Amino acid sequence: MSKNKEDIKKKIIYRSSYRGTKEMDRLMINFVNSIINDLDYNQLIILDEFINQDDEFLKLTKNKTEKLNINSKFNFILEKFKNFK
Repeated sequence: MSKNKEDIKKKIIYRSSYRGTKEMDRLMINFVNSIINDLDYNQLIILDEFINQDDEFLKLTKNKTEKLNINSKFNFILEKFKNFK
């Protein structure tokens, strides 16, 4: 695995575990750990952007059932995030 891929994975893991609230920290680190090793470099870049969204956005995407007007590049992550338990 390339150094760049490992670096972005470390960055994502760090950011997902220091969100600001314990509940969101737990949710995001568990979610990230469940998918991070299955993603290619480009998907990791998108995951990095996704986890850097504010907590309200993430809560909304997790809990909404109707279609939201969200950047389509997040679609594959949103599906995984919505179905993550």
